[in-house]
Amino acid sequence: MSPTERRALLLLVSLGLAGQGVRWWATRPGEAPGQIELLAALPPKSPLAHRDSVLALSRPLAPGEKIDADRATAGELARLPRVGLALAKAIVADREAQGPFGGVEGLDRVPGIGPGMLGAIGPHLVFSAGSGARASGQFARPGAYLAGEAGGGGHQSATAALNLNSASLSELDALPGIGPARAAAILQEREARGPFTSVEALSRVTGLGPSAIARLRDRVTVR
Repeated sequence: MSPTERRALLLLVSLGLAGQGVRWWATRPGEAPGQIELLAALPPKSPLAHRDSVLALSRPLAPGEKIDADRATAGELARLPRVGLALAKAIVADREAQGPFGGVEGLDRVPGIGPGMLGAIGPHLVFSAGSGARASGQFARPGAYLAGEAGGGGHQSATAALNLNSASLSELDALPGIGPARAAAILQEREARGPFTSVEALSRVTGLGPSAIARLRDRVTVR
C-alpha cells in the first residue's frame, strides 16, 4: 500500500470515529439513531413560547372569575366578553390618563363602551379603587346605577340634581363617567358659549354623546 493510500484510509477511519462520537453525544441512551434533540428548552422569545402566552391570555373566563378593571393589563381585559385587544388598550390608556375607574360608571368615559357593553362585562369586573372593591355584578341593568336603582330597591336617588350652569370643576368631576378632563371641557364650553339651556345641550362638549348624556339626565339639571 502506497503512502497516499494509507493516508486516505486513516482519514476515512478518523471521519468514521468522529461521526460515531457525535452520534453518541447527541442521542439519549436507548433511543434509535437519528432521534436528536436540537433544543433542550424553548428560549423565552421563541414563537411557541409566545403562542402559549397568547393562548393563556385569550382563554375564556372561568365561572365566577373576575377581572380588576383598575389594575388589569390590556391582555387580561381582552378576555372579557365583547372586548377585543384594541378596546382593552383604550381602557388601559384612559385609566393611565384619568386614574382608576372605581366602579362600573367610570368605564362609561371610555369611548366605545356603552350600555350594551357595560351589561356584558359588568358581572365579570371588580374595581380595587372603588368603595370596598365592589363587584360590578351588583348593578341591575345598564343605566340603573345612575338612577339609584342598583342595590337600592329600584328607587330614585335622593341626591339633588347638580346645576350644570353653576357646578364647580370638582362637582362635575364627581359625576359618574365624568373625569377631570371632561369636567374641564364642560367648564370651558360653558365659559366660551354661555350657560346650557338643557341637559341635551351637553352634546356641545366633545366626548359627550347621547349615551353619556342619557346617564347623566337624572343627576344634572339647568337653572
